[in-house]
Order: sequence, then C-alpha cells, then structure tokens
Amino acid sequence: MTRIRIPRQLLEAVDNTDAGINPTPTNDKVENMSERVERTVESQDLRKVGLKVTHPRMRILDILSNAQKKHMTAEDCYRELLEQGDDIGLATVYRVLNQFEAAGIVVRHHFEGGQSVYELDADGHHDHMVCVDSGKVIEFQNVEIERLQREIADRAGYDLVDHNLVLYVRPKKA
Repeated sequence: MTRIRIPRQLLEAVDNTDAGINPTPTNDKVENMSERVERTVESQDLRKVGLKVTHPRMRILDILSNAQKKHMTAEDCYRELLEQGDDIGLATVYRVLNQFEAAGIVVRHHFEGGQSVYELDADGHHDHMVCVDSGKVIEFQNVEIERLQREIADRAGYDLVDHNLVLYVRPKKA
C-alpha cells in the first residue's frame, strides 16, 4: 500500500475570502510542506485504471507521493530511485509516467523554459505561478478568476470544459 500526500488546500473548498487566493507552495525551494493530507492508494487502484501492479509502477508512485518536491521531472524520479538503490531505468520511468498520465494518476505540465514536470492528480483544480528568476512553482486557487473564465466563455457562446492557467512572475523589487 502506498500513501499519496495531497495538499490540504486541494481537498478543501476554495477559500472565498476578500483576497480569494489560496497559494500553495509546491517545490523543493519551499520549506513548509507539512500542510499535506494523506490518501491511501492500493494496488487495486492501479488495476481499476487498467494497469498491472509492477515493482517499477509502485516505486515511482511511492517516489511521487512521498517527495518533498511536488512537481518532479522524470529525471528527478530516476535520481531518487537510484539514491534508494532501485535498478529501474530512465526509459522505464518515462514509460510509467506516461502510463500514469494516460490513466489520470498524474498530470504533466509543460512550463515555459523547462522540462515536463509531473504531479499527482489530486482531483482538485488549481492554477500555477512560475517565478521566472528561480523556477519556483506556486499553486493557487482563485474564485474570481474561475468565475471570470466561465463568464468569458459563456459570453462567447461556449461552455468552459477545462483550462490551464500559468502566470509567469518575478518578485517585486522592494
């Protein structure tokens, strides 16, 4: 049995305060990752999405669920496997991550200027800010932004099915 840690903010309702923004720092440049809630994923969950339970799949799932860094590249997963003494090749890591993406277990992001990164699909929508200076990734939720996007699609005669919002940011100068 593998435990997947999902940020508490993604499991709770979106904050509806005046600011309306719920930032969730998400990578190794952030120190406080204690705000996570655990959800159990068992081997039968892999079977439900049509994947056989194999050692590489369970190990990569374990790496993703227990990593301090929430957004990981395939190379990050591979390095972690090597550090833990696993003999799983980089090609296998890529193949498993692609299978997990197809099965809805992970989400792949292609942030500008970087490699593809993967995060566990926590069944909660969120958007991202990426610092162009440091590469730091910050997840956030904003009720007003979500409302405006639906309104814009509606005014154009469409139903919003899905979206992906990435803000590229730089720290304000003091």
